[in-house]
Amino acid sequence: MPRPPIRILDVAGSPSEIGTAHGLAYAEEIRAYTRDRVDLVASGLWSGGPLMRSEVLGIADSMLPAHESFDADLHTEMLALADAANITPGEAIIVGGFTDFVDTVRAVVGGLPPLTVVEDDCTAVIVPDHRTADGGFFGQTWDMHDTATDHVLLLRVSPDDAPPAVVFTTTGCLGQIGMNSEGVCVGINNLVGMDGQAGVNWTSVVRGMLKTATADEALDVLLGAELAGAHNFLIFDKHGTGHNVEAMPSVQAVTTMMDEPLAHTNHTTHPDTTEVQADKDHGLMASSVARLSKAHDLLAEDLVDEERIFDLTREPDAICQLAVEPYHIESSGAAVMRPSTGDFWACWGRPAENDYQHIPFPEPAGE
Repeated sequence: MPRPPIRILDVAGSPSEIGTAHGLAYAEEIRAYTRDRVDLVASGLWSGGPLMRSEVLGIADSMLPAHESFDADLHTEMLALADAANITPGEAIIVGGFTDFVDTVRAVVGGLPPLTVVEDDCTAVIVPDHRTADGGFFGQTWDMHDTATDHVLLLRVSPDDAPPAVVFTTTGCLGQIGMNSEGVCVGINNLVGMDGQAGVNWTSVVRGMLKTATADEALDVLLGAELAGAHNFLIFDKHGTGHNVEAMPSVQAVTTMMDEPLAHTNHTTHPDTTEVQADKDHGLMASSVARLSKAHDLLAEDLVDEERIFDLTREPDAICQLAVEPYHIESSGAAVMRPSTGDFWACWGRPAENDYQHIPFPEPAGE
């Protein structure tokens, strides 16, 4: 069934004020989502064996220093969110960066997950300026276990000391996909690495990158982060610069966009990152390969406009995923951005069943 319009929360001010507003607005939902995520890890389904809840939270607590070291303001925002929602700082680590957290858990306990629970998340593309009439595009689906779909949220953030940004995320999470008022876009695909560590979650890294003014500055933030787990990051700016980064904790592979569109899904393509990628279930690997091929095909010729990116995210045979056994993965939402014009479109739920909304930017704090 069609879903209602995407929820939007406007948050502004200091890091503490932003985190408190987010936590208070969705406190009950954040607590429920947190319980689900902690229980998933404790069950052993993601780590190769059951864990006590205290052990799960102990691993999460061990990651707090890396978050504070990476960005003290974002760490303050996360702590304020946790306090307002009545969860612990460690629980905020889990609900705000689950896929990285489980990479860290596996590194700590030495476990391997069953292949069928390795989540297969997102098809993302960057289209260069010369392939469009009004400026290049970043676009992606956000694919996740279908229990996450109801938690999708759009934050319009106006920090005191950083550019305003529109951020696609879930309740209790600092940010997953976004564009700032400087015209910097950041998106992601999940990867699964075997080199996790007690580092910083990808969600904090996304928000940290959205503090910058160019794609190259955002790339420097990413490459300087002590990553907890594996993700692919796509970066694009209003000047037409684009990067794709397969970012594992121990190795990163950077591809800079040239004349052709960049596309990425949920498997590594560089030999160095492939060395530390976890094995993927055959069906999930086939899906990732098919989505990558389809994305390239759909962008192969002619000029691209926003409707063509919308249609790419709705492609029914590979890209717009429907939850089925045994994976329960669906396209829980999508975002399309044109940094040269500041246009941001978002969709809640499967794009094939729902409309995109055009989202205006928040005003800078103090205006």
